[in-house]
Amino acid sequence: MATVAFQPSECVVLRDVSWDFYERLLAEVSESPGTRITFDQGLLQIMVISAGHDKYNRSLQTLVQMIAFEMDLNFCCFGSMTFKRPDLRRGFEPDSCFYFQHADAMRPRMEIDPEVDPPPELILEIDITRDSFDRFPIFAAMSVPEVWRYSDSGVTFFSLEGASYQAISRSKAIPILTPETATHLLEEMMRLRPGPWRRKVQDWVRQQIGA
Repeated sequence: MATVAFQPSECVVLRDVSWDFYERLLAEVSESPGTRITFDQGLLQIMVISAGHDKYNRSLQTLVQMIAFEMDLNFCCFGSMTFKRPDLRRGFEPDSCFYFQHADAMRPRMEIDPEVDPPPELILEIDITRDSFDRFPIFAAMSVPEVWRYSDSGVTFFSLEGASYQAISRSKAIPILTPETATHLLEEMMRLRPGPWRRKVQDWVRQQIGA
């Protein structure tokens, strides 16, 4: 397969793509961590992650981890690993993903089989490229319970209700957190040095849990 040179944030969408082509493409770009490949029943998206996209992803991931640590929640993070279901002809690479209830079972795993193993319980989705490729139907088909999406308007929480996602006012994975607070803490992370920001998050969590 020919090598394609991308510019940052470039997005390519191909139609009528076979599952075999998708599998070969995954194998070819497996050493390119800055690339996200999504497959939805013949529709394939290749996106190269920009510096801004990655910055917000890592920041939101850090926020989840910080709050989980302070609450002593059992969790494990699988980053942007590939989840694919040939039986559904769908596959995706999240910006970040977490297990909570299944953390103990999934933590030692080096490989995950989405046909057998539970889906991630929380997915982080950064949407600052306006690429219009809707990945939510793929998440729903794989029964991902909760998705947080960051866009220019801030963080929004979504919960899987039936076959589609509905916006929710409070996270189910981290019940003390609202979208408004997540947006505020993310903005504070961009403004403050790491030490003061960490203390700010710690103080806020301890106020919420009465510690």
